[in-house]
Amino acid sequence: MSTQHSIDRATCADLDAADPLAAFRERFELPAGVVYLDGNSLGALPRSTPAHLERVIREEWGTGLIRSWNDAGWFDKPRTLGDRIAPLIGAAPGEVVLGDSTSASLFQVAVAAARLRPGRNAIVSERSSFPTDLYMLESVQELAGDGSGDPLERRLIDDESDLDAVLGDDVAVVVLTHVNYRTGRMYDLAEVTRRVHEAGALMVWDLCHSVGAVPVDLNAAGADFAIGCTYKYLNGGPGSPSFIWVASRHLATARPPLTGWHGHARPFDFGIDYAPADGITRFRVGTPQLLSVAGLEASLDVWADVDLEALREKSLRLTELFIALVDTRLAPWGVEVVSPRQSAKRGSQVALRFAEAGDALEAGDGYAVMQAIIERGVIGDFRAPDLMRFGFAPLYVSHTDVWDAVAVIEEVLASEVWREPRYARRGAVT
Repeated sequence: MSTQHSIDRATCADLDAADPLAAFRERFELPAGVVYLDGNSLGALPRSTPAHLERVIREEWGTGLIRSWNDAGWFDKPRTLGDRIAPLIGAAPGEVVLGDSTSASLFQVAVAAARLRPGRNAIVSERSSFPTDLYMLESVQELAGDGSGDPLERRLIDDESDLDAVLGDDVAVVVLTHVNYRTGRMYDLAEVTRRVHEAGALMVWDLCHSVGAVPVDLNAAGADFAIGCTYKYLNGGPGSPSFIWVASRHLATARPPLTGWHGHARPFDFGIDYAPADGITRFRVGTPQLLSVAGLEASLDVWADVDLEALREKSLRLTELFIALVDTRLAPWGVEVVSPRQSAKRGSQVALRFAEAGDALEAGDGYAVMQAIIERGVIGDFRAPDLMRFGFAPLYVSHTDVWDAVAVIEEVLASEVWREPRYARRGAVT
């Protein structure tokens, strides 16, 4: 984006008119008067989803009843939809399966990876990973020890510069989030994977803030395992299932810790002993939540038509425009951009905070400011202790949305309306 002093709302409208992805906006339900910049937390509703859900409920469930496990392909949905996700992450057919929650799926792959490196007693992750990743890894430490009876050691890095210092011949697995949920900082997936493999460890990627936002090519990077969610940029709906990816070379030997009957080689033999299914199916656990799966199925119809390179190009235009407008219009209030300014290191979100300097707002004021912004129709979110976070879903966010969002933030700051006590009251979800 060129110098922003020449950018006005009319220029943004011209960019929208020339946008090759502009038509996708009409495929989503977007409330009038709302600029939705929280698709990195929950994606917008595709227009096709309600009708698809109604058909699944009324026809497949209501009329088909239990026959739909076969007739409507319910039993195979985790595999068939996994194959539809595969092109979005650089995976091959048969390498992706729907899981349960991302937490459960991370547990599945982290233990399986650790078991493939017996005798190694350390697992590496990042201090700023989403907390559920770190919580689940505490259990992995206990359950996937090195065989001596002692738990795995957990080593946490602060950023990529610390990685080489903690890698050694005792590290079994490295678990990192490709795009950081707070700052939007993005790892070089192939380069980090290479460094981990040089140390003899296996690489697990969390793609929750990547899939549907930036191009991902797991096989080209040589990664080992990955998980991700489908309710953010993929727009599968609240509670839509996670997915699990396992490189083909590991499928025959990987042993997931949760050995449910849908992962059994012959589930309808109802045998009392577990026998793992071939391939990615062994990572299945129990009955899929079919109504949530149906929401994802409808959203994947949209993704079948998306050019991922065009998606990334627009993502960068949107985030660069936002950063430039923040720099030029919000600087008087001490607003600073926390996300990387180098495009290759940034996902599709931008985080802001208030620097503590002079008469500027203080870091802790971000929550109240965000609530005032949301009330005026610009929806982002807040991540403690001090980050205002804005996600840019390229399929439905426009350049004029970016312009309008910054104008609202500017008005809220200039008027100081955010100082009203009601904006400081915190809900259960921030």
